[in-house]
Amino acid sequence: MADPQSPAPNAGGVHNATIAEDEAGLRLDRWFKRHHAGLTHGRLEKLLRTGQVRIDGKRAKAGQRLEPGQIVRVPPLGDASPPARGAARVADIPEAEAEALRAAVLARDDAIIALNKPAGLAVQGGTGTSRHLDGMLDALRFGATERPRLVHRLDKDTSGALLLARTARAAASLADAFRGHAVKKLYWAVTVGVPEERAGRIGTPLVKRAGAGGERMVVAGKAEEGARSASTDYRVVEPVGTHAAWVALMPLTGRTHQLRVHLASIGTPILGDGKYGGQNAFLPGLPKTLHLHARRLVLPGPRGKIDVAAPLPPHMAETFAFFGFDPKEGDALFAEDY
Repeated sequence: MADPQSPAPNAGGVHNATIAEDEAGLRLDRWFKRHHAGLTHGRLEKLLRTGQVRIDGKRAKAGQRLEPGQIVRVPPLGDASPPARGAARVADIPEAEAEALRAAVLARDDAIIALNKPAGLAVQGGTGTSRHLDGMLDALRFGATERPRLVHRLDKDTSGALLLARTARAAASLADAFRGHAVKKLYWAVTVGVPEERAGRIGTPLVKRAGAGGERMVVAGKAEEGARSASTDYRVVEPVGTHAAWVALMPLTGRTHQLRVHLASIGTPILGDGKYGGQNAFLPGLPKTLHLHARRLVLPGPRGKIDVAAPLPPHMAETFAFFGFDPKEGDALFAEDY
């Protein structure tokens, strides 16, 4: 059975896909364009008219807006699916990459796999992206007959805790948890500058806009069409004078690039985030890689409570050591919250 969040090509049968948090509000036809670039609009309309494409078991329309956790029924599409998406088999994955991926596993049982995703590895494919986690999931079967399934995502340059479901039932359980906001997420970031308020909530809505450098998320104008609410709780764990800070982030919504845009919007971009902070996002002598890490995930799972913490990636460990930040102090600070 194909991955419910990122449908893999499957010419021989129907498969289901779970809508991700950052796909909220996307039109169904644009969702198909993103995941099945070869499917023409005319053919999609025919599939919709005949009821072969459905959302949560009900008939759908091309312009229908999607919501996180919804299940899209995808019929056999033959050549309409790009072969790079999730189609790789273990034999196609370089052994060194497969071993590195298996070494990144934080925990696993017969229902889930918790992975410490490295920075720079895209979760799913897209234009110009041929190497991605979705295409390497066969390396994480660990003897199971089913291929692991994505149930949520992290940005390519964000490292940290990522959950995979090992069965269809586990995928449904985890999707319910994410859809029902039963997941507690803790991110760590290093910012350039220190937030004026040492703790608070950033609640500015976000919208995607096209620009010279491609699409990007920005703070939305008042009543701007396409704007979506976005909320992030934050706390400064430790400042470094006025130059930098270790900041803990607890997103209450899951918009694309939400944490990056929210921190940049208050004048403290994440270290290494040139996309949203420009030249102000870099400090001399420190790694230029994005300093944003999904430290911890806590949620109800198919076998009981899931609580995973991901060690820092090398570039953030280097920066923490440079500033004298102690990860144990950060964990202790939030122990009661989780």
